[in-house]
Amino acid sequence: MVAFFNEIVKNIEKGLLSKNMYYELGLMISVASQRGITLGKPCDFEQVIDQEDLEEFIHFTYKLKDESLLASGL
Repeated sequence: MVAFFNEIVKNIEKGLLSKNMYYELGLMISVASQRGITLGKPCDFEQVIDQEDLEEFIHFTYKLKDESLLASGL
């Protein structure tokens, strides 16, 4: 996951991916943090990301995951 994260950051810096991918990075940072892994944020992360939107995105993503697990009987 860390290598994938770093590849996304490099591609954003090169302009190959949009900064909208920062929300996916935020989700990865959140999951890694819960597992005791610290991932560095890109230098302009805070300027690009609306923190409330990021929190809503993370909450929505976890909610979908929980609903999926319930539907599958796990």
